[in-house]
Amino acid sequence: MTSNRLAPLDGLRGLAACGVAFLYHAKSLFSPAAVASIPQPFAWAVEWGWTLVDLFFLISGYIFAHVYLQGDGLARGRLGDFALARFARLYPLHLVMLVACALLLPGEPGNTPHAFFAHLAMMQQFVQPVGHTFDGPAWSISVEVICYVIFAMAAVRGPRVLRWTSVAAMLVAVGHFALQGRAGGPWVGDGVPRGLLGFFLGQMLWQARARLAAVPTGFLVATLVLGLTIDTGTVSSLLPLTLLAWPALLLLALRFPALGSRPMLWLGDRSYAIYLVHYPLILLLERWHGPFGGGLWTVALVTASYTAVVLVLSDLSFRFVEGPARRAIRAGFRARLAVPEAA
Repeated sequence: MTSNRLAPLDGLRGLAACGVAFLYHAKSLFSPAAVASIPQPFAWAVEWGWTLVDLFFLISGYIFAHVYLQGDGLARGRLGDFALARFARLYPLHLVMLVACALLLPGEPGNTPHAFFAHLAMMQQFVQPVGHTFDGPAWSISVEVICYVIFAMAAVRGPRVLRWTSVAAMLVAVGHFALQGRAGGPWVGDGVPRGLLGFFLGQMLWQARARLAAVPTGFLVATLVLGLTIDTGTVSSLLPLTLLAWPALLLLALRFPALGSRPMLWLGDRSYAIYLVHYPLILLLERWHGPFGGGLWTVALVTASYTAVVLVLSDLSFRFVEGPARRAIRAGFRARLAVPEAA
């Protein structure tokens, strides 16, 4: 396993988290008239920012391949380390936000005991209404966990099994969108196919990274624009976005060192917290105030204030929840391994 950091992708992930939190979901803080005052290109993210989750899946797949497929790959004996690392990375903040939502938002219709235990088991993608129980955006985390399990079980069996598993996962996902996908969205039935397509396409992009490095930047820009603008009619727009736009954006990001700068890395480190912290805050603001009216200046002022609060809370979460919990879990596991069997 390598520890080499793909810094530009961390920055890109931070920007994607901001797009979901501060543009797409934040629109529910405003009246329809206020939302209509938002100019392009922000208006696109307000309408389609939910598809940035598919960029998350793509980035995850690429980074997982980079971390776990170099050298000897993910050996069968390392599955325990793999599972521990994923648990320590995802679960502590997820648990804290789940408890916080249970305490602060008890009256939400979807916050039932059944949904609570589903969140505890990382199965929130399969509880109705998807995305509207406790910390709604956590649905994508349970989809990522599914992708992690499939990836790990295939990777330990070697490159050939992983390659065919990746192809099969992507074909299943593309078939779903081609046969059952609908225009617009997001649709609750698309969650797992979205994860499979993005994650396994991401790791295949990493496999082909040497050849893709030779693709001209202009061609990647054109592919990005095509993926963002192509009209799929009655078929899901996720196909051109996930197959064209987001892969082109990922490859372009790797060519821009500025995305790996200190501010971008700060944002990337806190992207998970931004993603989980922002949604309960929106629900609380909706309860306390209701939709804000006015025009563009009102939208800008409220969004800036809300953004500042989320970034502060996310920084605190990263410093005092994610980091310490991760270190404590790893230290506890290592200490347990060090105990002699006779003890």
